[in-house]
Amino acid sequence: MSFAGVYPHYVTKAEKKGRTKEEVDEIIRWLTGYSQEELEAIIENKTNFETFFGEAPQLNSARSLIKGVICGVRVEEIEEPLMREIRYMDKLIDELARGKAMEKILRK
Repeated sequence: MSFAGVYPHYVTKAEKKGRTKEEVDEIIRWLTGYSQEELEAIIENKTNFETFFGEAPQLNSARSLIKGVICGVRVEEIEEPLMREIRYMDKLIDELARGKAMEKILRK
């Protein structure tokens, strides 16, 4: 599964609820430390999730504050590291689509 393949779905989910691609990108940059240019290259190169998270410049230490259920599973209980990172991102995009304020999504 590639990050680039899932990314359009994140944007669509957000836009259907009146949020923006820019907000999706801000969340992803906050979570991973990628710049906007790096993020666009990743999407263009169809980078897979393993490489996407494995090469992330600076995984945000505040991501451990992301709690709750996504796809019926508590995010904080996922043991497999890559799946936990993917679900952190899913949870943040879900919060965006549900109308949560960016400051809260970004754990400020």
